[in-house]
Amino acid sequence: MALQNEHFARRSLLFMPGDSMKKIQKAAGWEVDSVILDLEDGVAQKRKVEARTTVSEALQTLDFGGRERLVRLNHVSTGLPPAEIEATAARRPDGYIIPKAEEAADLHAIDRLLEAAELRLGLEAGALRLFAMIETALGVMNLQEIARATPRLEGLIFGAEDLAGDIGAVRTPAAWEVFYARSAVVTAAAAYNLQAFDMVFTDFHDDAGLEAESRFARQLGYTGKTCIHPNQTPIVNRAFSPSPAELDHAQRLIEAFETQQAAGAGAFTFNGKMVDMPMLVAARKVLERAT
Repeated sequence: MALQNEHFARRSLLFMPGDSMKKIQKAAGWEVDSVILDLEDGVAQKRKVEARTTVSEALQTLDFGGRERLVRLNHVSTGLPPAEIEATAARRPDGYIIPKAEEAADLHAIDRLLEAAELRLGLEAGALRLFAMIETALGVMNLQEIARATPRLEGLIFGAEDLAGDIGAVRTPAAWEVFYARSAVVTAAAAYNLQAFDMVFTDFHDDAGLEAESRFARQLGYTGKTCIHPNQTPIVNRAFSPSPAELDHAQRLIEAFETQQAAGAGAFTFNGKMVDMPMLVAARKVLERAT
């Protein structure tokens, strides 16, 4: 299986409807880290087969540059994933997204399909990555078993809109109604060495609101954010990238720590503050975000 710690930086993940070659083509050249070719909510029920064909063609013919190409499947209960994987796996997407993951069995079912596809296509075991969307109350309650379901899993994606509907909450700009679940997802991801991706910001005309929400998500520990419009991705990329000042501070703190260790010193002060191991870990994470 692919090792979970072999992550690369995913700051922005952009949903594109799988039945629109024009929109996918635009995303393939956009300022975004991962393009999500959507076969689920972004596609009308009567266009599911057409979307499957379009996504397969896009994966085969479009140049995505260095952008990651992910396919969001329909839920296992729909019976559609076997045909969706059959139609797209040979085109070598980088991974698949399971929507509304509620228990380990959801991931096990897709894992078996991907394992069979890899054997059929002669791919290395674990070559096809997996991501799980947590967007229901049951999914939140079962986070531990979902996060441990398969070594193929690389990240958890928080879906606030579906969750709010599931629990009967009223969505507000402050998002306190989903704060518990939002925190639970990022905590579970950290506990099991997974990346965590924040909810979409639905008002794609509100750049200031998107930036504020993105920066808060980063403060919570999220490594990136899902987007629904191309214009959102540059803002998200900036919010989840360390600033030059943050990089400089982190580098100097680590250098100071190494100097103190070499001299046999224990605790020390840096910029007027006592340095402990959590601060060192945080500094290292800042540098990791820049690579």
